[in-house]
Amino acid sequence: MNLHDRFPAISDLRDRARRRIPRFVWEYLDRATGTEATQRRNRAALDRVTMVPSILHGESTPDLSVNLLGRSHPLPVGIAPVGMSGLVWPDAERLLAHAATAERLPYGLSTVASRTPEEVGPALDGNGWFQMYPPRDPEIRADMMARARRAGFTVLVLTVDVPVASRRERQVRSGLRQPPRLTPRLMAQVARCPAWALATLRHGMPRMRLLDSYADTAQSRDSTAHVGYLLRTSPDWDYLRRLREDWDGPLVVKGVLRPGDAAKLQDEGADAIWISNHAGRQFDAAPATAEVLPEIRAATTLPVIFDGGIEGGLDICRAMALGADFVMLGRAWHYALGALGAAGPAHLADTLRKDLQANMGQLGARHLSDLAGSLRQPH
Repeated sequence: MNLHDRFPAISDLRDRARRRIPRFVWEYLDRATGTEATQRRNRAALDRVTMVPSILHGESTPDLSVNLLGRSHPLPVGIAPVGMSGLVWPDAERLLAHAATAERLPYGLSTVASRTPEEVGPALDGNGWFQMYPPRDPEIRADMMARARRAGFTVLVLTVDVPVASRRERQVRSGLRQPPRLTPRLMAQVARCPAWALATLRHGMPRMRLLDSYADTAQSRDSTAHVGYLLRTSPDWDYLRRLREDWDGPLVVKGVLRPGDAAKLQDEGADAIWISNHAGRQFDAAPATAEVLPEIRAATTLPVIFDGGIEGGLDICRAMALGADFVMLGRAWHYALGALGAAGPAHLADTLRKDLQANMGQLGARHLSDLAGSLRQPH
């Protein structure tokens, strides 16, 4: 079967994944918070970015490679961290880690993943980024970073846009609790998804294994919260400075939406800025990431990483034309797993490669740096 004939776009993978994973899992993966206006803004802002094709450039194969944080990648794309990734598809973290290594792309492991750094890091060949939800206890923080470093993770990502738990109303209505428990209501949904059910039976229901090693008995009355919220703090600038002192590799700060914050982060020793509104999952009045990208690009000389609303190679071109140096996708890789299992991530990487080449060919862009010249400027 030629996968490109059946699944030529991320939307095709999304449609099939929706049919193959239980509804409560789908609500966790695909939905946002509030009325989901921020999620819609992310998409609408990218749609407003138009680019003008250029002609008579002759035959060429666009160069899609990029250097970021001391490593070379054949695509300007990475795998963003997704909490409880193993709930979306069993053993997702290790499947994605192997795919990242095969494609030479960075893979972000969340603090609230269902696998530990020790279980995932050895498969990454130096492409691992460890996303830290900041622990309150300095000893836990130090131990967590040491474990990530020993496991082979080379980049630390401090997430700063989750100071408190979001409500995620659709997730609550779906019946999902933390840690996941298969109630009769959820079991009825699982029964309709045999591939997910059988794989979960083999691997077991996912848990936040890294955090469980620090707080096995932590409890919360908030059904949307989890052990992570009981262990972590809302970081401040002093917290960032301590991380900078303790981590001897590249440090990325994720969740930046203000140009002034980007400039200050550069002064404080960050190595890259990650523009993100958490895909609309935290705060429903946030601006679209594509709207703030040009202003943040103008405020810093650091590499700028971007996420939010990306649905294919054209959106990657748009983001890079607006000033991004690199793009991260989270949901798309999980759509690929949900749709095709272990074969999904490689297919998605090839889809993005082909889509980038097609759109850059239309624009006459031989290199990613040429994309900015294709933007249609407003009158």
